This record gives sequence, structure tokens and C-alpha cells, in this order.
Amino acid sequence: MQITKKFIVVGAGVVALVAGGGAALAATSTPSTTPSTTTAAPPAAPKVTAEQAIQIAQKQVPGAWVSELDHDSRGQQADTWELELVKGTERHEVDVDATSGKVTKSEKEQADKDDDGSDD
Repeated sequence: MQITKKFIVVGAGVVALVAGGGAALAATSTPSTTPSTTTAAPPAAPKVTAEQAIQIAQKQVPGAWVSELDHDSRGQQADTWELELVKGTERHEVDVDATSGKVTKSEKEQADKDDDGSDD
């Protein structure tokens, strides 16, 4: 009888350990249904739209037409709309902050004499 009690006690202890370990493993390996705090949020849409960025750039360079428009996500820095405008023989590069709408860069250069705007 003494040996039987020991087997029962030891057996119950083993079952408890196995069940507890299995539950702990299941809790750590199953994906949580609640969102994690480490999950990155999807990128937010810029507050300044492409149309607004074009209007801001054209105020900076009146009479120019937009030849290129890019949205640049810069991670820790503010997102930027990068525009290239053409006015006559001049090319202008204008960067517009996608959050505030402020012009952060404005450069002008002469277009190449043989540059007719085509991709030869």
C-alpha cells in the first residue's frame, strides 16, 4: 500500500508538471488575438496631399509645370513631397514637407541645351 501511494503522489506531480509546462508553452507560442505593442502601425497618409504640394510648389515657381512628383518617407524625419518643375530652360527642385506644407528646399538649374524633355 505504501508503494501505491508513492506512485499516485509521484504520478500526480508528473501530470501537474506536464500539464503546467504544456499550458505555459501554448500561452507563449499561440498568436495573441489582441494587437501587440511592438507591432508597427501602418504608415499614415501625408497631411499635405499631392495636389496641395503641387500648388505650393507652383507658388514658389510661378508659371512652371510639374515634370516629376515623388513622396519620400524618411523614417524618423518628416515625410517630403519632392517635385521637379520646368519653366522655360530652367529646372527647379522643390521639396515640400508632407506634414506642414512648408517648402524645405528650392533649387534652380539651367536645363541642358540638347534636353528636349524626351527620353532618348
